[in-house]
Amino acid sequence: MSVSKTDLIKQLKKIYPNLLKKDLLKIFDIFLDEIKFALKNDERVELRGWGIFYQKVQKGRNSRNPKTGEIFYTPEKKNINFKMSKELFKTINEK
Repeated sequence: MSVSKTDLIKQLKKIYPNLLKKDLLKIFDIFLDEIKFALKNDERVELRGWGIFYQKVQKGRNSRNPKTGEIFYTPEKKNINFKMSKELFKTINEK
């Protein structure tokens, strides 16, 4: 089962009934935008008890098309990685 943004907003609405749904949506969007902005500026984002988001650069390399055998250059790109906290790891792996 996956959790969507709508599902998260519904849960927040249950917890905070005095807040309007549009306000919760705006807060959630601001939260996600701040994470994106920090990652774009090569900063890491640490959420205590949850984990760390950080960027890793994948170096450029020569690649090969397996169908034609043509060799071409793949430029470097940035990937976003996530390392979960020990607390989250224990919670997920409890039996």
